Amino acid sequence: MKIAITFITLTFVGILFSQDSWQQMDSVKGPAKASCAAFVLQNEGFIIGGLDDFGFKRKMYSYDPSQNDWDDELSLGGLNGDGLDRGSASSFSINGKGYICLGQGQTNPYFRDLWEYNDETQAWTQKADFIGTARRQAVSFAIDEFGYVGTGQDELGLCKDFYRFDPLTNSWTQLNDFPGTARRQAVAFTMGAEAYLGTGDDGVLRNDFWMYVTTTDTWIQKANFPGTPRAGATGWGVFPTGFIATGEDINFDYTKDVWEYNYFSNSWVQRADLPASGRKNAIAFVLNGIAYLGTGFNGTFLDDFYAYTGIVGVNELVQNKLSSFPNPMTEQTSFVWNQSIAVDQIAIFSITGSNVTEQFEIIATAKGFDVNRINALSGHYIVSFPNSNKQLIRHKMHVL
Repeated sequence: MKIAITFITLTFVGILFSQDSWQQMDSVKGPAKASCAAFVLQNEGFIIGGLDDFGFKRKMYSYDPSQNDWDDELSLGGLNGDGLDRGSASSFSINGKGYICLGQGQTNPYFRDLWEYNDETQAWTQKADFIGTARRQAVSFAIDEFGYVGTGQDELGLCKDFYRFDPLTNSWTQLNDFPGTARRQAVAFTMGAEAYLGTGDDGVLRNDFWMYVTTTDTWIQKANFPGTPRAGATGWGVFPTGFIATGEDINFDYTKDVWEYNYFSNSWVQRADLPASGRKNAIAFVLNGIAYLGTGFNGTFLDDFYAYTGIVGVNELVQNKLSSFPNPMTEQTSFVWNQSIAVDQIAIFSITGSNVTEQFEIIATAKGFDVNRINALSGHYIVSFPNSNKQLIRHKMHVL
């Protein structure tokens, strides 16, 4: 019997010569506004409520990237939604449905209600009230079919408590408090399997940055945001990178700078500025890997809207070649690497960003290292480690 042996050499990492870029898109429909809520459904972005020159609103619009066009949608609460106008609300989407809660309105400084929007039936349904105190300027995100809401400001002051919403049981559960200072107008986003929270106003503007692990209900402090401390920023995640942009900083400047956080290296790098005036209280969402940012306030309410295309991968890396055999692997694969590397510096991640190193055994060899499968599922993984110049090397590995 003859066995054909093929070595697969991948150049999965390297200097990527593409550049991040912004492109102006169709302006957001309706009057210029700020402090809106936003979520994504069926590959469209939705923007709800907010504050304009005439007060708080409950109007909703949807953005279709294939047509670069905005459409009118059913206002928050539907035909009988009087009194639900609001800004500084929290929002997320789960299982094809959008949710908005909390915020402030014309006569109500703090809401605690929760509303669900079904895009298929184009109907709003009121759900279980938030079990924390009524508040505004809280953060929110969704991971693994749950919604998360925390921090913000209530009638007694600033908050740091956190809660999870389960749409299947229509119920809320209190979680561990955010370990940073109580604050309002922070920014939060998801990237891979975790969520991230940073910046905000606790009486002093902040630049700390935290990762939240939903499976263990734990917070881990990460490298501080390197831009000026600020509040009213916006953020988004496209694994393995997350972004914080805009906001009002400690110098009372409305900023337009953009900073990228790398999951693997726990480090930040500045990217191309928003090609427009600085602002706070804008919205951002991601559609097909492209980020969209718009609206906001800088002394004037704004309705401009932009698409951001990031650098695909990590452009700070130097060109390297890794050879691995076999790849795809079943039980074991061998990596050939031309520099010494400590086994404890090697990590393996799922394509959703979870660290799954414990699902493999890594053994040093004379020419590099071997990776043995322990209980890993079939799929694609990323092997990551720093080279001798402390630059991050990544290599895609397929497990059959």
